[in-house]
Amino acid sequence: MEGNTPVLSSTLFLDRIGEVAVALHPDRLSWKHIDEGSNTSSCLCLKFQSKPETEIRFSDVYAVELLSCGLIHDPTWSAGNFLQNSANEMHRFTVHGFIRQQEHSLPWVLLEYTFGHKDLKICLAWVEQLKASIKNGVRRPKSLWVIVHPLCGKGNGPKTWERVAPIFSRAEVQTKVTVTQRAGHAYDMIASTSDKELRSFDGIVTVGGDGLFNEVLNGLLASRHKAPYPPTPNDFSIVRYDDQSQKHGNNDTSNSRSLFNDASDMLPESSYTNEDNEPLLATSKAAISKFTSNIGLCQSDQLPSVDFPNDWFGLGMIPAGSTDAIVLSTTGLRDPVTSALQIIQGRKMLLDIAQVVRWKTSPSSTDLPSVRYAASFAGYGFYGDVIQESEKYRWMGPARYDYAGTMVFLKHRSYEAEIAFLEVEKDPVPRSLSNAGIGMRPSKISRKNSDRQICRTNCAICSETTKSVQHSAGGTITATNNYSEKSKWLRSKGRFLSIGAAIMSCRNERAPDGLVADAHLADGFLHLILIKDCPRPFYLWHLTQLTKRGSDPLKFKFIEHHKTSAFTFVSSHDESVWNLDGEIFQACQVSVQVCHGLINLFASGPVV
Repeated sequence: MEGNTPVLSSTLFLDRIGEVAVALHPDRLSWKHIDEGSNTSSCLCLKFQSKPETEIRFSDVYAVELLSCGLIHDPTWSAGNFLQNSANEMHRFTVHGFIRQQEHSLPWVLLEYTFGHKDLKICLAWVEQLKASIKNGVRRPKSLWVIVHPLCGKGNGPKTWERVAPIFSRAEVQTKVTVTQRAGHAYDMIASTSDKELRSFDGIVTVGGDGLFNEVLNGLLASRHKAPYPPTPNDFSIVRYDDQSQKHGNNDTSNSRSLFNDASDMLPESSYTNEDNEPLLATSKAAISKFTSNIGLCQSDQLPSVDFPNDWFGLGMIPAGSTDAIVLSTTGLRDPVTSALQIIQGRKMLLDIAQVVRWKTSPSSTDLPSVRYAASFAGYGFYGDVIQESEKYRWMGPARYDYAGTMVFLKHRSYEAEIAFLEVEKDPVPRSLSNAGIGMRPSKISRKNSDRQICRTNCAICSETTKSVQHSAGGTITATNNYSEKSKWLRSKGRFLSIGAAIMSCRNERAPDGLVADAHLADGFLHLILIKDCPRPFYLWHLTQLTKRGSDPLKFKFIEHHKTSAFTFVSSHDESVWNLDGEIFQACQVSVQVCHGLINLFASGPVV
C-alpha cells in the first residue's frame, strides 16, 4: 500500500528506548526497536514485556524542534537483569505531539520523542522532512495576535498564557501578545487596527472568558461585516398566537388564531428603517455599548480590505474565564492545552454569529440603530438581570454569578414583551401538534430526547448546511439570509420571566448539556427560549434541570422553544437589559438575525 511505503528511513537512537529503525510515511512517523530483547525487564524474578509507542500520526504532531548536541540515554538490561543506563552525546531533534485520550471528555496530553544521531546532516534532513510532512493538508497559522485578560476568572489570564506560550514557540507560531488594561481595550485596539496590519495575522486568540471573546468579536466585525438590517415584523405577514388567555400551566395551542396582513397585529414601527438596504454598520454612529463610545467607524472614503465572512482569518479562545461556555460548546473541553493545540494545528470550523440591532434603548428614547454581535447567547429578563446584578459584586470573583442569580431568582420579576420570530418552513411539525390541527407553528421544537441530534466533531448537519456558504474570489465568503414576501412571522405576547436566544448549546460546568443540548454551531439557526410568567417553584424546577446531564430543561408547559433564523423583541420597560455573551446591552426594541458561518473558529467541534 502507498501509505506503508517509507519516504525516508534511517537508524537513529530514541531517547530512553535505544537504537531504532525509523521510517517516514506520508501520514505518520514509525519506528521499530532494533534489539527487541532490550524491551524486556524484570523485578523480583518476574519478567515484564514493555510496549512503547511505535508510531505517531502527523495529525497528532504539532512541532518538530532541532536541539543542540546533548545526551541520548540508552537503557539496557544486563544478563543479571539489572538496569544499565548508558548515555551518548549526539545531535538531537524532538518530535512534539499529543495523545487524544480514549475518554472524549479528558484533555489532550502532551508527549515528545527525542531522536539522536552522530551526523548533524542526518538530523537536519529529518527535521526538514518532518516539518514539511506536518504542514501538508491543513493550513497552520504562522502569526497570531494574542490578547490576554489579566483579571478574568481569578486572575488566571497571564498564568494560563505562560502555560501554553511554550507550545506556540515550539510550533514556530509568531505571537504578538497584548494584555488588556481596561474594559473595552481589546475592542478599541481591534476596531482601530488597519486592515493592512490585520492581514499580517492569521487570526486573533483570546486568553480569557466569554466576555473578552465577545469584545474581540465586536471589535473585529464593527466595520468589517457588511450586512443589511435584519427584518422587522412589519416587513412580512405575521401569524399571531397569543397565550394570554391561558394560564402558565396550559400549553394547549388549539385557541391560536391566524391573522394575515392585519395592521393591528404588527409590531410598532421602528424609529429608523433602512429603506436603501445599506450596510448597517456603515450608517451607525452611535456607541454600541458602554465601552465603545470613543471608537469611530471606518472612514467612508476608505473601503476595508478585510471583510467577513472569509476563509482565511480565524478566531481562537484559550479558556481562562469564569464559565467558558464558548470553549465548552465548541470543543467539549475546558482545557487550555487542548485549545492551544487545536489553534496551532489550524483546525477551523465555521461558526454562526447572532447580529443584534438595537432600535431603541428605552421606550421614550430617540436612537440611531446600533449593532452588537453574540457568539453564544443573547438573553433578556432573568439572564439580563443576573449579569447586571453581578456587576455589583465583581470583588467576589466567579462566585458573584451564583450570588447574583440567587438574588434575582428571589425577586422573581417578569416583563411584558412582544416577540415575533421567523417561521422555519422546513422544520417538521411535531406529531403532537399536527394531530391537534396546529399547522401554523412548524418551528415549535419536539421535546423528545430521542429526536435530538447533538452537534459534535465532523457534524453532518453543520457540514451539510455550510455548503450554502459560498466562497468567492479573494477568499471572501458570501452568506446571506434570504427573506421574502412569502416568509411568515409568528408572534407571542405576554409576561415573560426570561427570553433567551442560544446560538450554540451554551454548555458550562453548572449545565453540562447546556441550555439547548442539540443546538448546532453552523446550521444557520438559533434556539428561541420563551419562559412565561409562572410560580417560583416551577421556574426553580426548570433551573435545577439544567444541572442534570441527560435531562430536558425545556420540557415544561410554561416554556416555548422555537428554532428560527431571526426574531424581533419589543418591551415597554424603561430599563430593558440584555445579556450578550456575558456583556450588558440595554435595549427595549431589538432585531436579531443569525449570520450563517460568519467567522472561522480555531476548533474541531465538540466531543460529547
